[in-house]
Amino acid sequence: MPAAHTALCLCLLAAVAPAALTDHDARQLLPRDTSTADTEQCATCEFRQQIRTMRLDAIKSQILSKLRMKEAPNISREAVKQLLPKAAPPLQQLLDQYDVLGDDNRDRVLEEDDEHATTETVMMMATEPDSAVQVDGEPRCCFFSFSNKFQASRIVSAQLWLHLRPADEATTVFLKISRLMPASDGTRHIGIRSLKIDVSAGVGSWKSIDVKQLVAVWLRQPETNWGIQINAFDSKGDDLALTSSEEGLQPFMEVKISEGLRRAPRSSGLDCVENSLETRCCRYSLTVDFQDFGWDWIIAPRRYKANYCSGECEYMHLQKYPHTHLVTATNPRGTTGPCCTPTKMSPINMLYFNHKEEIIYGKMPSMVVDRCGCS
Repeated sequence: MPAAHTALCLCLLAAVAPAALTDHDARQLLPRDTSTADTEQCATCEFRQQIRTMRLDAIKSQILSKLRMKEAPNISREAVKQLLPKAAPPLQQLLDQYDVLGDDNRDRVLEEDDEHATTETVMMMATEPDSAVQVDGEPRCCFFSFSNKFQASRIVSAQLWLHLRPADEATTVFLKISRLMPASDGTRHIGIRSLKIDVSAGVGSWKSIDVKQLVAVWLRQPETNWGIQINAFDSKGDDLALTSSEEGLQPFMEVKISEGLRRAPRSSGLDCVENSLETRCCRYSLTVDFQDFGWDWIIAPRRYKANYCSGECEYMHLQKYPHTHLVTATNPRGTTGPCCTPTKMSPINMLYFNHKEEIIYGKMPSMVVDRCGCS
């Protein structure tokens, strides 16, 4: 096989990660003392292992690139335990979607940006408001920062999640949310939501409040976002709202953003097991384990099936355009021949922390090889 063919496949592997080299290339690149079948089979298996290693390395780079990160967030496993809201319903619902390998909702693909992850759900932890709205250091909660990627027209829903301390007895809690304003403006609090919530005795619980309109105002008029104050008084006048930075129980906001989706066609193609004697271009299984990367900042999935392509691409194996070998034969100059590469890929959904310690639920495009072919 021409050296140009090998160079092309190597370039494809480095550029798009899932691309693979042919088994014929493997026999050229690896040393061999004999041309026996056993030796060739050994060389092929060894070369597939090289492809697997290169694919894993490329996936690490791909993920950081798609998330527009120069390096992985420095968040340890202990920090993750402290930052994750404990038993919060929206987070638990997302975690429940993942099976053992964590590869869910694979039947949906991106219509728009196929190079970068499109955010679907963002969970933002409350932080301390600016000192301009505080008096004697109070209130210490809650401010939510919105980046430029948020647009009011794309907000589907926005829920404020608050954890209530256990009440001494079954009671009705009067929950009030007020917008904070600088003390210099005279009026420091502007009431925006009030509601009654029935709670049971002796049990703490998460409650959600619709704040979509408030978030829309903040996005259209960022200068009005000074944060909010939350109170939840029971019949005795005790404030049950937990607004401190207690581990995993601080308030957070869940914002869902719309994105265009379409149904993807079912994948087809040749699938092979790792010890297969198949020499044609084929898809092989490859599981990525983020714990092996040392990436504790990825909450879910912890593992997923990425797959890779490997095999020979003889002209007779070209199926999409049967006449290709005739065209190539009549114009051999500069032709490198077909290469075994992914012809269809799909996204995975990922739940992770970004550098701001926000919890992001986003779609990572082109992370799973669904079909391999010669091109």
